[in-house]
Amino acid sequence: MTATFDAGLYRWVVDLAHRTPGPLDDLVRAFSDYGLGIFAALMLAVWWRARAADDRRMAAALCVPLVVVAVYLVNDVVKSAFAEQRPCRTLHVTTVETCPGLGDYAFPSNHSAIAAACAVALLLAWRRAGLVAAPVALLMAASRVWIGVHYPHDVLAALVLGALVAWPLALASRRTAPLVARLRATRWRALVSTPV
Repeated sequence: MTATFDAGLYRWVVDLAHRTPGPLDDLVRAFSDYGLGIFAALMLAVWWRARAADDRRMAAALCVPLVVVAVYLVNDVVKSAFAEQRPCRTLHVTTVETCPGLGDYAFPSNHSAIAAACAVALLLAWRRAGLVAAPVALLMAASRVWIGVHYPHDVLAALVLGALVAWPLALASRRTAPLVARLRATRWRALVSTPV
């Protein structure tokens, strides 16, 4: 796949990153590398809150990480099929982040797909958490271009892919409510219910 149609935009973003203060670049790099932890914290908060909710809400909360893993696997298959080299490799530009090695493909972005999947699954599990996760997902995608490891189309495609795969999976997760009801009747009930 040739990726020249947005190479100009990519170069503009990378150039802008070089003209900003170093601490801002460090902050964006840290967020880009470790920001997925925000989604993990949101997943925990949704699970904790769902302990006092009905079986369907708890099922949706428990399935968020499973939806994310499924999206990651789908995204990885697509990434292997396209085998697009990173723009920092093909355009030979200096980037904020060290350019990943050959064979670490760019299209679509794993970070962006995971972020979109989290946002969608969290939105269906607990709307408020999803409304927090959605802008964080967009910032995650933008940060991947800012640090130079993805073209804009890599992150846009990943956001769409992540959301489209996550939506039906997250909706289907509510059908696992009977399993949660059974679990609430076992000695493991403390994981899915608030203590009485």
